[in-house]
Amino acid sequence: MPLYETVFVVRQDVATTQVETLTTQFSEIVTGLGGQVPKQEYWGLRQLAYRMRKNRKGHYMLLNLDAPSAAVKELERVMSLNEDIIRYLTVRVDELEVAPSAMMRKSEGGERRRGDRGDRGDRGDRGDRGDRGDRGDRGDRPRFSREAGPTETTEGVQS
Repeated sequence: MPLYETVFVVRQDVATTQVETLTTQFSEIVTGLGGQVPKQEYWGLRQLAYRMRKNRKGHYMLLNLDAPSAAVKELERVMSLNEDIIRYLTVRVDELEVAPSAMMRKSEGGERRRGDRGDRGDRGDRGDRGDRGDRGDRGDRPRFSREAGPTETTEGVQS
């Protein structure tokens, strides 16, 4: 059978227990039509990128499906009729991920890391930046005054 990943977003004012109830209903639909749901992941209440149906946040849920296409179509039909579901997306995949998804994994150290700079070398010390004499006021450049008329030159204007 084909393999699918389905992610759906539930309204922010719905309780977590209701999200779990919706998930079990969706799983029963898939299993009733000859499929399996090997993994369910609740990603939590997360900020949306933009407002959808007057919601700024939503409960995210991931379902891995091993089901025929008829079961997936029925699942999407039921999701589209449910008023608590803001959005859903189903993607066909080559294989299902057994480990926790990328949303559930924590990065080592808790901070972002930059990639290797390759042959560009190291950046060097940043401490001397800002103390250079050739930056800042730019005293060598002629200054222009708004008071100077179109026929006057700026050589006689002092700052």
